[in-house]
Amino acid sequence: MESSQKNTTRKQYKRKLRVRKKLRKSAAKPRLCVVKSAKHIYAQLIDDENARTICSVSTLSKEFKEKGKSRETAKQLGLKIAELAKEKEVQIVRFDRGSFKYHGVIASLAEGARENGLRF
Repeated sequence: MESSQKNTTRKQYKRKLRVRKKLRKSAAKPRLCVVKSAKHIYAQLIDDENARTICSVSTLSKEFKEKGKSRETAKQLGLKIAELAKEKEVQIVRFDRGSFKYHGVIASLAEGARENGLRF
């Protein structure tokens, strides 16, 4: 592995630890975990106390499959995950962006979730 790639990986790992450390302090609320890959976006609500997934949505599902990975699709995913959270009677969550910076697709997903009534 090249040294620049090692540095990038190290920075991502440190960022993920820093974000997750803050989330562990408040275990009363479910965690909205967002992961993005090269082609897809995944979002899921996780109950850490019971170690189970409450609901999840991704661009792999039928309604989002043709749209691909974009800010518009991420916003629609945010709207959808907030709708599913309402069905499960969850209003307040902790936003877990993992090692990803809060901009672009990640920010659009959070914005869509907030628009549909989910609070962070």
